[in-house]
Amino acid sequence: ALTREGGEDAFRRLFRFYRQRDASDLRGVVDFSAPGGQVFRSQLSISSVSDQDAYRAGLQPVSQWKAYGLSGYPGFIFIPNPFLPGCQRHWVKQCLKLYPEKPNVCNLDLHMAPEKTTDLWGQSKEQLRRKGSSKWEPRSLLEKLRWVTLGYHYNWDTKKYSANHHTPFPSDLAFLSEQVAAACGFRGFQAQAGILNYYHFDSSLGIHVDESELDHSRPLLSFSFGQSSIFLLGGLKREEAPTAMFMHSGDIMVMSGFSRLLYHAVPRVLPNPEGTALPSCLNQALSSDLPVGSVIEHSSDEDWQVCAKYLQSSRINMTIRQVLAEGQKFPEESGTNGKGQAPSEDSYHENSKAKRHKPNRV
Repeated sequence: ALTREGGEDAFRRLFRFYRQRDASDLRGVVDFSAPGGQVFRSQLSISSVSDQDAYRAGLQPVSQWKAYGLSGYPGFIFIPNPFLPGCQRHWVKQCLKLYPEKPNVCNLDLHMAPEKTTDLWGQSKEQLRRKGSSKWEPRSLLEKLRWVTLGYHYNWDTKKYSANHHTPFPSDLAFLSEQVAAACGFRGFQAQAGILNYYHFDSSLGIHVDESELDHSRPLLSFSFGQSSIFLLGGLKREEAPTAMFMHSGDIMVMSGFSRLLYHAVPRVLPNPEGTALPSCLNQALSSDLPVGSVIEHSSDEDWQVCAKYLQSSRINMTIRQVLAEGQKFPEESGTNGKGQAPSEDSYHENSKAKRHKPNRV
């Protein structure tokens, strides 16, 4: 995978390898549940997050987290599922029920009239609940969802954010992001933009770099829920072969410093390694005694049934960014409305059956 063949760079060759190979041939994928080799323990800033604030965000005390780095990737931090039992369910429900609501923006807005993309949850929940295993059943609108943007909405045409295309960032997700960033040594992190990606077993995410944010000194936070995936982390150039790693439900990745501007991609979504319909961490019940000020909400059994059915063949990823440094403003722009739609080959969400989905970024 380190040499060029047929004009392909090393990253593309490995992307294709994991995209096309059988699931049994994954010997080269780093598994942080059994770390070794180039994996080492990372230190966290335990004193930066009180146990109470961690609980309020649905997280274990930071002293109980495990965090890892990868040799050759300074600034990369991998935190295997630090969520308290039942708390992942809140974020799954928010990503499916609340965050796709207007005024937030989603891929369906580019193809459908505004009145058709309101209340995607309400339009989809009964169809999802009744859904069988046949691949030929019509898909609900939620199953056609590929991305949602929050806060400063990314312009797929200009590859920029702008001051005039902004909606309020969800307060619960901002609080979660601030605690994770502080634990990783980034106190004062401001969650200003989010891109939610919705994957199915035939989905992938193309090779790209996240460089549109004006402040690269702040980390990129990535949260995963549902089925597992392979994540590829490369170098500053696509000629550098990437490292493959598993991401499981509840895992968090932080890309900062040198690793903030590296090429990365998701070539494949995989069934969770436990061999069950859902990872066991998603079957855990939420404590009935939530702390004062918790941003976590109990999900009704009815709502969770819909979420669980969706996740049986899907993965949700939330990536959170700080776009502007403290006191920084966007440069003056002319002739743009902040709502570009055109995808680029290297930053879009690929699908083996339909390559028409608009861009995603992780």
